[in-house]
Amino acid sequence: MPETASTTRAPDALLPSLAPLLHEWLPRQRWFAGKGRRVTGFTLDAATELLPLDGAGPGLLHLLVRVEQPSRPAGTPADCYQLVLGVRPQLPPRLAPALIGRIRQGPLAGRAVYEGLRDPRLAGLLYERLRTPGRTGPLRFHATTSLPPALAPRMLDAEQSNSSLVYGDSFILKIFRRVSPGANPDLELPLALAGAGCARVPAPVAWFESGASTLGVLQPYLRDSRDGWRLALDALADGREFTAEARALGRATAEVHLALASALPTRRLGRAETERLAAAMEHRLHAAAQAVPALLPYVPGLRAVFAAASGTTGDGVVQRIHGDLHLGQTLRGSDGGWAVIDFEGEPAKPLDERRSPQPTVRDVAGMLRSFDYAARTHRPWNADWAARCRAAFCSGYAEAAGTDPRADPALLRAYETDKAVYEVVYEARHRPDWLPVPMSAIQRLSTSP
Repeated sequence: MPETASTTRAPDALLPSLAPLLHEWLPRQRWFAGKGRRVTGFTLDAATELLPLDGAGPGLLHLLVRVEQPSRPAGTPADCYQLVLGVRPQLPPRLAPALIGRIRQGPLAGRAVYEGLRDPRLAGLLYERLRTPGRTGPLRFHATTSLPPALAPRMLDAEQSNSSLVYGDSFILKIFRRVSPGANPDLELPLALAGAGCARVPAPVAWFESGASTLGVLQPYLRDSRDGWRLALDALADGREFTAEARALGRATAEVHLALASALPTRRLGRAETERLAAAMEHRLHAAAQAVPALLPYVPGLRAVFAAASGTTGDGVVQRIHGDLHLGQTLRGSDGGWAVIDFEGEPAKPLDERRSPQPTVRDVAGMLRSFDYAARTHRPWNADWAARCRAAFCSGYAEAAGTDPRADPALLRAYETDKAVYEVVYEARHRPDWLPVPMSAIQRLSTSP
């Protein structure tokens, strides 16, 4: 498709006319990372009309907008967000829940602006652009295979840090809301795994980007699969063991790690690096204890955990990993096979950090914490169920990897402790009723040998 004009009206007039609406709407979105901090202004990085805005039908406006918040750390750029806005003279009743507001002044005065991803016509246009690789203004669209036409879209409501559209139960498009320069790991790693022949991860079939930033990735939708979190909760509710599933999931995780190590560079893990890792963990611990005083009695024991890991090297290698692995990032198909999804890492962390090589035990620790969380949802608290799942997962991992993650208990325990400390702060701020879950791990990790 030939390149088309990306901005048919002056950005200097467009953004001020949208700003009053964005001031109200953006902080309410689940994917907005700057909650609780004052928004003082906006800067437009790019504006692209994917459908004309001044016709009788809906227009589609793609924006990359920087949100100014003076409380951000010194020297860090303002967060950039991807917005996909529909524009209509009148909004039909079926789209009323998607309304952002009506523009009062400027080039779009009098028109209704709304969340474009909730409009099937506009969401369908995004898919059609992915089917026809090429360029529209600053946006570049890529595809690795021929895609079927005219698949009906629906927006998923479960995502928090991003937005996703399912097309005809065949493909899922993840839209990254907060974007940074550089390849997003959720595109980079699945592409590398597909090249390595790893079938544990759905291979990207299309994506789009602007400059150096990945904006969205289209992958096969595993419609007959169920996520590991729901499966674990069902097993608990039915009084069933989950060790066979946990063992198989451990094997799948190891296969992904092995494929990543074969497809992307690895390097040796030195003692100085683990000393820095342990020091960073201790720093996060003290900050967490100031925020959540319930941690204070356990600080000496937790510091000892980090001290024991300082200078250890585990298996001596760091590589690309998932970065945010837990039961909710896994899918089990009708054939019983496990798939791993969502390689973006922790969205709150800088992209460079998420793309850096790390010890594989970090992913293992994340999954071990997830088994604890699942077991805690059961009444009474089923600690033995979690312990059996944790052991089975590590055994399955060892079967596939040839090395047991428990072979270096100090580093594994340090990563699990660091994760539990993070969870304490999160739960104290957002879900106080869940605080006993990580606190029980804190007690165990701070006292057990």
